[in-house]
Amino acid sequence: MVDIPAHGIARGLTNYGDRAFALYLRRSFIKSMGYSTELLERPVVGIASSGSGFNNCHRAMPELVEAVKRGVLAAGGLPIEFPTISLGEVFLSPTSMMFRNLMSMDVEEMVRAQPMDAVVLIGGCDKTVPAQLMGAAAANVPAIQLVTGPMMTGRHEGERLGACTDCRRFWGSYRAGKIERKTIDVVEGRLATTAGTCAVMGTASTMACIAETLGMSLPGTAAIPAVHADRLRAAEASGAQAVRLIHNPIRPSQIITPKSVHNALRVLLALGGSTNALIHLTAVAGRLGIPVSLHDLNELSDTTPVLVDLKPTGDNYMEDFYAAGGMSALLRELKPLLHLDTISVTGETLGDRLAAEEGAWADHRVVRKFSEPIEPVGGLVALFGSLAPGGAILKRSAADKTLFEKEARAVVFSSLQDLSERVDDPDLDIQADDIMVLQNAGPTSGSGMPEAGYLPIPKKLAVAGVKDMVRISDARMSGTAFGTIVLHVTPEAAVGGPLALVRTGDRIRLSVKERRVDLLVDKAELARRRADLPARPALAQRGYAKLYQDHVMQADAGCDFDFLRAAEQP
Repeated sequence: MVDIPAHGIARGLTNYGDRAFALYLRRSFIKSMGYSTELLERPVVGIASSGSGFNNCHRAMPELVEAVKRGVLAAGGLPIEFPTISLGEVFLSPTSMMFRNLMSMDVEEMVRAQPMDAVVLIGGCDKTVPAQLMGAAAANVPAIQLVTGPMMTGRHEGERLGACTDCRRFWGSYRAGKIERKTIDVVEGRLATTAGTCAVMGTASTMACIAETLGMSLPGTAAIPAVHADRLRAAEASGAQAVRLIHNPIRPSQIITPKSVHNALRVLLALGGSTNALIHLTAVAGRLGIPVSLHDLNELSDTTPVLVDLKPTGDNYMEDFYAAGGMSALLRELKPLLHLDTISVTGETLGDRLAAEEGAWADHRVVRKFSEPIEPVGGLVALFGSLAPGGAILKRSAADKTLFEKEARAVVFSSLQDLSERVDDPDLDIQADDIMVLQNAGPTSGSGMPEAGYLPIPKKLAVAGVKDMVRISDARMSGTAFGTIVLHVTPEAAVGGPLALVRTGDRIRLSVKERRVDLLVDKAELARRRADLPARPALAQRGYAKLYQDHVMQADAGCDFDFLRAAEQP
């Protein structure tokens, strides 16, 4: 009987009914790649690479992979790179969100099926990090998340620019007729000038900060710019730590716990972070049976101040956040609100980390002191009521507070196509005081729940100087966007939620103070409308689109697939 180890290249042997032959065959084939027998005796660190020509955020991927390899080799491991799906946010149709779960399955199955003792997951673009964390949580192999990092800002006529909050600001000015075509064309080439993710606290940056808070990334690495030498040093250190995780295993299920998820929610609120991050964190936690309650979110939001002054909530950019002390500075300010006994991939507790960093310098113009917040309450709030029985989300830190308590007439767009065709019609019956409503843009609508919740201000109102209106939908909104926008209305219109019953002319009442959004139509009329709803048309007939539509859950469950969520922990 041949003694076959259960680690390294011998891990998870292909089943031919003869394990010794399987190892012999595997070693024969891998030697065709030029590995020495000595190297093949080492433990294996997989490197999940998500680079793609359709993903500008990951342009620096080759450098990061090489830096991780250096760290793995120096620590005594064997690094083996492998590809996964890459989700370039603006390059996917109908939306990258539709493919997040597919990427998570790719990551999970490749980590589990291929011979690796630990894995470094490299990604950055909005849906990439959530997909990698979801897959890693399910596979439960020791894992480290390495983010690609944010891009640096550009310049235009003396003004700093960063994708993509400034993209939206300039486009809004162009639609309103305030700048000419030649100006918007010049700005187009100055908004995103380096490799990396969006330069503001959008979804990518928020998820990078959440990954570090959960403990899945090395401390201090979330905010390092993509083109900074520290980003390569972080990659090398991640590779070395992955080897240490093999000898002293710490699995994702030990790191992502109810307490670390609680910490991540606190950080999300203090960042004024992306609304998308709530969906993604819910999905990551759900892979380990950890529930995320919107009611709990409201409780935390009422006691968590916004402390980070970054666009779209504030004025600064991710490079400023890093220079100001980054996540270390923020976590020190939030220390009284955090569970300090959570652990990271280094094995140290959050309390130990913060004690070691006590007294470190921070720029409090960017990361405010707890006693001097930008806002006294958290950036996000969940709303409930007759229009959203399962909840909805408002990013109040990026909204107009004068619109928080409002009753007004609804102007309804029944679909994305309807919105596109009518929003700039000069004869559109709409006033600045109305509430715009978009239906059928949720998870199962066939659109993939796009970032369409940022409904454009109708052109005739934009030209007149209107910059914000209350907008309500079952869609998502880019983390880089701003405005008084109610999102993720649950249940969505496509499954017959109350949102499907709204008609132009109805009255809607929004009360952020009371955490409510209500449709002011009597029950008898709503029942009549429900009876008149047309049968839902068949959508996708095959392939991944059908799998998605048949199994995707609602926003309050993270839009994960029902068959991928773990049973809830007691």
